[in-house]
Amino acid sequence: MWKVAMSEEVGKAVRSVVERVNQAAARRPKTLPAVPPRLVAVSKTKPPEMVVEAYRQGQRNFGENYVNELVDKASDPLILGSCPEIKWHFIGHLQKNSVNKLLGVKNLFLVETVDSVKLADKVNSSWQRIRGASTHRLKVMVQINTSGEQSKHGLPPEETVNTVKHIVSQCSALDFSGLMTIGRYGYDLTLGPNPDFQMLLSRRQEVCDSLKLPLEEVELSMGMSTDFEHAIEVGATNVRVGSIIFGNREYPNTPSPAPSPEKSAKMVSEEAAKKMQHLTVSGH
Repeated sequence: MWKVAMSEEVGKAVRSVVERVNQAAARRPKTLPAVPPRLVAVSKTKPPEMVVEAYRQGQRNFGENYVNELVDKASDPLILGSCPEIKWHFIGHLQKNSVNKLLGVKNLFLVETVDSVKLADKVNSSWQRIRGASTHRLKVMVQINTSGEQSKHGLPPEETVNTVKHIVSQCSALDFSGLMTIGRYGYDLTLGPNPDFQMLLSRRQEVCDSLKLPLEEVELSMGMSTDFEHAIEVGATNVRVGSIIFGNREYPNTPSPAPSPEKSAKMVSEEAAKKMQHLTVSGH
């Protein structure tokens, strides 16, 4: 009974999000490249059965944040048997010592979080070795820290062009696909367009101008469950949506779902503000 209910909920959620993606794309200004947005269903901490159910609804792109979890899911017999056309996106922080393990994943489609020249070089050399005689290039995105938060990974924005140039000119096994950002959590859209998304748009323009690339060939991965529609409206071609498809994440050995890094950072800053206020009051 639980599995039937779960299947119905996941199926309904996928269809709803796909409809919202399409509606947001229809609202985009005609001045933006007419690239159909790609929905990446973020399945971290969720069981293979949920991935399979979303796949049955036509979903093909799935994102994972942790190398070990992606390795386990991609090799799971249920997913291997039921999802032959699955496309895995790695969307978490990638350490150089985990590159080989990640690149061994079957149906790895895109690494969205290359955030340094050194990491690009490591991914390039590892992929050259792993692919063997194949000429298939691995798609990668460059992650930019658009919000400047220390809790976020990604390149400083001013290093974007030089890093992309390095990948295009020096990393022959890699296919530069675009730019990615996480951005500040909980931005209030009543204040205007999300500045993190605007920053990514401007960096894409710089990359395209500098490398003479057409805008439509440089993707933008931005937008999550809370803001993916706005992201698409301003130009996102790749959105990463998890909780509104699969439900809140449940982490092992915790009595309740652990907050995301973005929520954690927000909670820490709020707690710090309370303490500061207390200190100020105490000092008078």
